[in-house]
Parts: sequence; structure tokens; C-alpha cells
Amino acid sequence: MQGRAMPGKPSRVFDRGAEWDGLTAFVGRSLPHAMLGIVSGRRRMGKTYLLRALVERHGGFYFGATAGTEAESLRQFSAALAEHVGSPVAFSFGTWDDAISYLFGLADPGTRDVSGGSAPEAPFLVVIDEFPYLAKVAPELPSLIQREIDRFQVRESRMRLLLCGSAMSVMGGLLASTAPLRGRAQLELVVRPFGYRAAADFWGVAGEPALAARLHAIVGGTPAYRRQFLADDVPTSLGDLDDWICRTVLSPFSPLFREARYLLAEEADIRDTALYHSVLAAVAQGNTTRGGIAGYIGRKAVDISHPLNVLEDSHLLARESDVFRAGKSQYRITEPLINFYEAVMRPSWARLESGQAAEVWGQAAERFAAQVAGPHFEAVCREYVLGPGRSLLSASLGEVGSGVVTDSKARQQIQIDVAAVESGSGGSRSSVALLGEAKWGTVMGVGHLDRLGRARELLAGRGMDTASCGLACFSAAGFTDALRAEAERRGDVLLIGLDELYGRVAPAGILP
Repeated sequence: MQGRAMPGKPSRVFDRGAEWDGLTAFVGRSLPHAMLGIVSGRRRMGKTYLLRALVERHGGFYFGATAGTEAESLRQFSAALAEHVGSPVAFSFGTWDDAISYLFGLADPGTRDVSGGSAPEAPFLVVIDEFPYLAKVAPELPSLIQREIDRFQVRESRMRLLLCGSAMSVMGGLLASTAPLRGRAQLELVVRPFGYRAAADFWGVAGEPALAARLHAIVGGTPAYRRQFLADDVPTSLGDLDDWICRTVLSPFSPLFREARYLLAEEADIRDTALYHSVLAAVAQGNTTRGGIAGYIGRKAVDISHPLNVLEDSHLLARESDVFRAGKSQYRITEPLINFYEAVMRPSWARLESGQAAEVWGQAAERFAAQVAGPHFEAVCREYVLGPGRSLLSASLGEVGSGVVTDSKARQQIQIDVAAVESGSGGSRSSVALLGEAKWGTVMGVGHLDRLGRARELLAGRGMDTASCGLACFSAAGFTDALRAEAERRGDVLLIGLDELYGRVAPAGILP
């Protein structure tokens, strides 16, 4: 097969440029053998929308599986395949073995795509969406696909097969350990939520960073929440946000009201949802270590290993290592709507169901700031350093994370919310490019900068290279005049507020 120019991304597909490029490169790769790709991502991310657009652009066969028995699923697949090839009568495969064999036969270089009339050498794109539904009722499917992939590694084939699914633990298991398809995939794509800047553009609130930051702390970057769930009901201004929250997220008549519960219930490996909600509630309440979570829910630390692993595999919880202390880590809820539910909604669920949204929200300001907006703002600041703010650092970026620096002399611990650390190798010392503190509701002053400076001294005393380490204050509430004057006087300080985070104002200078 010869390389061909690949069609561009449809204008109706918002953002997703990197995902589109990865998918089109997979389809258009000129290898004369069968290729397999795995596409995953939690529900509502727009995977189906993206893959349907891909099939429309490239031609091919799309099948969206539904929950059903094995016989019904095979019958639906057979009917869809018959329609694709233009058969006047439905196919009647006796087994999935027959169906998969026939499907791969259509990718034979000598077989013309009857439905589309494409040239014999053109790639034959096949998308099987919600594959976990099929694998549940026909567990032999991964092995059957593995057999055909292996068979068409020694014979020519135009097959470009994409298996897609929302059950993250199931999709991750397709290529894990001793799974039949391990080592067979040439693409593994996870469709993630929009980043905070893209989400602001998608919701049409990029011009008002204070609104965009609060909105993202509640609904994150999930595309479906604006269009499918809320029919484009978007807060028009920061002053409209409270009313919008009450009529959407906190309203028992809104699809978003129970969405956090559904996200948890949809994961195949989650059985005891009460236990998992308790784990998430513990994290939302600020108990972010394994021991803290176990203590909050009244279990031993060893007893919560499985729930933590499942929540990580489901991409609902992330374990983030302390960049300064080996073996230390903290957990963070990755889905903002779940964090908002656990911190604000779940404690007042009965009142919300009875229509007391305005009262509940009016009493939740402190909880929202401390348990939702604050931790979310810290994560956004780290995302900024990894992305738009990367050019501010003249030194190597290294690992971006958070950590704690212990000050034994003062008997205190200094929390570093944003750190860029480069591990040493080949005899070189570990180096620190950036130390930052993030505050959601606090106007930052010189005292915050002094604390960061002390942390830099302590790290240098531990043997880390801090010669090019800059200090950054991130604040959604602003900075004192004294801090601004100090930052202007020095050459190693960055002050980054919401305008800088959202690209409305460019931070001054590049750190040494």
C-alpha cells in the first residue's frame, strides 16, 4: 500500500487536533499488514463523535455495540456488516468466529469495498465502539481478533481495526499482562477531557477567566455536558453563575444532578458503590493519603487497596508522587463534577432533592473554595506549567508535580503546589527549575515568596541544584503591591493570575 494524503479534521469537531492526527496516521500508515488500535476514554468525552467523523472522512465500517445477550449482539453485528457491504439480505453468522473471519476477509488486498467503491489498496477502516459490551457476552472475542491479527502479519491486509470503549478498566486490560491482544496494538489512544483553556473556549467563556475557572472547577472539560446535557445553557457572566449552578448542577430536574453517581456506577469493576463513594468523599474532604483515606472511612489501609486501584484504573482518581520525598504520594479526584458532588452535593442530598438548591449553595461557599476550587486551581497551575507556561522556564522542565519540603529547624513543612524537578543521571545532581505556591482565595504577599525562597535554600542544602530555580506565585485573588514591587525588582520571580493562566496577559520575562 502506498502512502496517501489524509483528509483533514472536520470543522465540526472541536479541538482534538492531536487525537485526529494520531487516528489518521494510524489509518494511513503504509504497512501492508493488519493493524490494531485501542481507543478509550470515560463516557461523555466525544469518542463516538470523533470516530464517526473519522469513518465519514476515510470510509469504512462502524459498529456501535449495545448491552445485550451474545445472540442479539451477534445478530446486530451481522446486520450492520451486511448493510455495509450492500448485501440484499442480512448475514446470519453462527458464531463470532465466523463473523470475525469474514470481517478480516473484507480487508484482503484483492477485495474491493462494495459499499464505497474504494480502491483495493486503500485501508479498510473498522471501528467497533463500546467493545466491552461485546467482550462481556463473548469473552473469546479478544482471542479471535488476536488470531486474525497474527494471521495477517504474514499475509497482506488492508485492515485498520479500532476497538473503542468507555469502561476504562476493561479497555486497559485488553493490552495488559497476559491478555491475548498484548503486543498487537499499534495505537493506544485515551480521549481525555478538554484542557482548561480549550474548555473555556468550548463553553464560550474564555473572555472572563474568573467565570471560566469556576466553571471548570465544577464541570471540567467534558464536552457532552454543554451540548447533550444542558442544551447550550451556559452562564452568561460571573454574576449569572450562582443561578446557573442552581438551575443545572444542583437541580433534581437536570441530567447533571445525578451524573456523578452514574459515572461511578458505569465502571464494570465497581460493585459496592457505597464504599467507592466513601473513598472519594475522603479525598474530597482533604484526606489525600492512603492512611488518611482509610481512617476517614473506618478501614485499615490494606483493605482499601482494591478500591483505590479500581478508581485509578477508571481514571477517576490519580495517585501523584511527592517530587521531593520518595515513597510519599497523595490522591486527587480527576473528575471535577465528582469532586463537586462529594464536597457540596452529597452532604446535602436530601435537601437538594426537595428543591433547596439556592439554600444549599448559599451555605456552601466555604466548602466550595476549600475543597473544590482550591485543589482544582492547584492542578490547573501545574497544567499551565506543563503547557502554555513551559516557555517561561529556560531550564529543562523535568517532572512537574507537587511536594513537601521539610524545614527541621523551624519544625514545619513547606507545601509546594507546583514544582518542576529534573532527576539527576550519570552522576549529575537533581535540579529544580521552579517552585510555586497556588492560592485560590488569598491575595498573595511577600510572605508567600519568602516561604518559597526558604524551600529553595533547604533543597540546595540537600544537594539539589537550584542555581536556575525560579519562584512562582499563582493566585486567583491577586497580589499585594509589595509583592509586585519585589517581583519587579528581582529576576527570579513570576506572578501568575487568572489573566495569565488563560492567556489574556503574557507573564513578564523568562526565569533564569
